[in-house]
Formats: sequence, structure tokens, C-alpha cells
Amino acid sequence: MKHSLIWFTNNLRVEDNKVLQEASLKSDKLLGIYCFDPRQFETTAFGFKKTGAFRAQFLVETVKSLSENLKALHIPLFIFFDTPENQIPSLCEQYNITDLYFQDDWTHEEALVIGKVERAIENSVKIHKVYDQFLFHPDDIPYKDFKSIPDVFTVFRKKCEKYGTVQSPLPKQDKAPKENWIDHNTVFPTIAQLGLQAKEVDDRTAFPFSGGETQAWQRLQNYFWESKNLSNYKQTRNGLIGENYSSKLSAWLANGSISPRSIYSEIKKYEEKIEKNEDTYWLFFELIWRDYFKYVSLKYGDKIFKLGGILNKEYNWKHDEKVITDWIEGKTKYAFVNANMKEIAVTGFMSNRGRQNVASYFAKEMQQDWRIGASYFETMLIDYDVHSNWGNWMYNSGVGNDPRDRKFNIESQSKRYDPDNIYRKLWLQKK
Repeated sequence: MKHSLIWFTNNLRVEDNKVLQEASLKSDKLLGIYCFDPRQFETTAFGFKKTGAFRAQFLVETVKSLSENLKALHIPLFIFFDTPENQIPSLCEQYNITDLYFQDDWTHEEALVIGKVERAIENSVKIHKVYDQFLFHPDDIPYKDFKSIPDVFTVFRKKCEKYGTVQSPLPKQDKAPKENWIDHNTVFPTIAQLGLQAKEVDDRTAFPFSGGETQAWQRLQNYFWESKNLSNYKQTRNGLIGENYSSKLSAWLANGSISPRSIYSEIKKYEEKIEKNEDTYWLFFELIWRDYFKYVSLKYGDKIFKLGGILNKEYNWKHDEKVITDWIEGKTKYAFVNANMKEIAVTGFMSNRGRQNVASYFAKEMQQDWRIGASYFETMLIDYDVHSNWGNWMYNSGVGNDPRDRKFNIESQSKRYDPDNIYRKLWLQKK
């Protein structure tokens, strides 16, 4: 008898989940586990909580959604506020687990946790690791190994578009037999128990959405099929206000509530049934960017967290507490930077255009240690993704994959993207 345990991490969905499907096809008994790892709520070396209240709330909602969706498949999800290396071995022993399945990861902290789990159950449980966070799976990219990944995005994109393949989403997940279900106590941690203070939803937010796979698909359904906003994506993606200037799928992608393959598949369906244009292509383009930063981190490992970045560049980096505090509190000389920093502080979200400007100001203009900015984004952003966050911060700081090492003219940017001062007024006028 094969009794399998699925360790859910950043693949919090039942649809198009290779880990879940592979485990279910080969198992007589199937259980799931999710750990709210206390280390993810500790304070970093830069003085910020690793996970702030906005993403924590989104995560709790997501795990609740996962639990409900798994229950519909007769698969119990055991939830703990504890480290995986503490809980997985005891669950394996209690339920005679023979096989453990999980999504493979490689960034520093995630790899350390995987190593601890593997050592805790070695020789007693067979381990199955699956890459399942990509648009272009590593087996399907036109590169012989990760060291061959180019340092310029355009080179990677063009070659993948020409020679790479995107796998189709998996068929709908079958239900397990009813007897697979195990009654168990499911207690979700509160935001307070995670050491955080709950936030109220600000009515100005561009991201008024909840976490979870169900919500992800509702958003996709609305953005693609109901409003048909996908047809205008490239034209509106540099917007600053409201729900619909961009797809807003990044937060669900970040924790694996929806797969990039599923989104790509829906883009192709949309192009067949509604319209194919530069706008529909551009969302695919952005998914490739997301993939690219994952491959950059696979190529360079911990360098993405180093001050010199992947280029080993030396700049005269500073650490001025007043400059840092003024940036965080939105008290710089630029109203555009201030408005964006006010937005992230009260909503946990910021537009892509805003992120580039505030990062360029922090790293290029004020020459502050860019890792402080990246760490602040890590705590604040609902859609934080380790590869995209640190990759983009390197890029904007001149130590990453920008071949032109550009610096943003913030006054020019604010005139171009907020010509009537509407965005700045929205966030800088007192409510």
C-alpha cells in the first residue's frame, strides 16, 4: 500500500497541480499538509517582517480555499503553525506515509527547509520533488543547462518563443475515494497569532481581492471573458488607479493559486474566440518575464541576494536611516514617489510603473543599499515573489539584468503617467 503526503508550499491549488496529480495517480491513500512556518513571520536582518499583514491575510484566505477545494476531492489538509521539519515526520509516522511529494525549490531559505525535512525522514519515506512553478518547464526550454541561461531577457524570450514549448494544463483532478477522507481538526492561525496587526481594506486600493484559487479564477474570468480587458492590456498596463489597468493575477501566481500554464491556455482560448492582438500577446510576454527571473535565480543562486548582485558590481552604497524612513513614509522630494509609497503602506500593492520609479529613486538617486528596499517590498507586497522581487530590484539597481543600466527621470515619469495629478492627489490628500 502506498500512502502519500503532499506538502503544499507555493502551489496552493488543485487545478493544474503536477504535484497533486502525480501523487494521486500513484497512491492508495492521499493526505495534504500546509505549515504556516513561524520563520516566515520573523524579522529579517534589514529590520522588516518577512511577511507583513497584507500578504499574511491573503495567505490565510488562500489556504482556507485550498482546504475547501481539497475537501471536495476527499483529500484532508492538515494545517499547522509550526515548521515543516517538525510536523511532517510526525504525520508520516502517524499515518504510515510511504511517499512525500512537494514542489521543488532552490532559493536559499526554501532549500534549507527542504534539506531539514529530507534529513528528518530519510530512509523512512520516499521523496518526490517536482518543478511546477514555470510557464516554460526546465525540460522544455532551448538551453542545455541553467548556466546557459542568457543574462539579457530579450535573448531568452526570443529563443523560448521560437524553440520552447508551454505544456498544456493537466486534466481536471479526479476525486479520491470517499474513504480517503479523514476527520481532523482544522484551525487557521489568526493574523494576531502570526504576530501581526490586521489591516482594514482601504477603499482606494487597486487590489480589493481575496486570496485563494477560486478567487483567482473569478478574477481571470472577469478580466478576460466578462470585461474583455485583456484586449487592451498593453495600452493600460502602465496605469496607476483601479482594478482593471492590469490583470492583477500576480498575487495568485506568487503563491500558486493559479498556474502560469493555465493563464497561457486561457490567453490562447481568448485569442481564438475573441481577439488576438498585441495586447493579448503582452500578457504572455509578462509571464515570460516572470519565468526569466526564476531561471536567473537558478543560474546564480544566492547572488541575487548579494549587494553586488549577479554582476558583482561595486557602487558607493549608503545606509542613511533618514533617507530610508523618508522613502518608506512617503516624504521624499518627489510627489510621485511619495504617492506610490503611501499606496503600498496602506494596501500592500503598487503598480509596476510605481515599483520601477520608487526603486530607481531609492537605489540610483539616493544610492541606498538596494537590498533594504527589496526587503521592505518583501514584507509589504501581497504579490511578493522571491524571484521577481529580488530580480527586479537588482535590475533597477544596476546589479542585475538591465543591459542599459537605466535610471528613471521621476519628474518626466510622473508627467507622462499622471499628467493630471489624479494619482498623486488620490494618495497625498488627507482622507
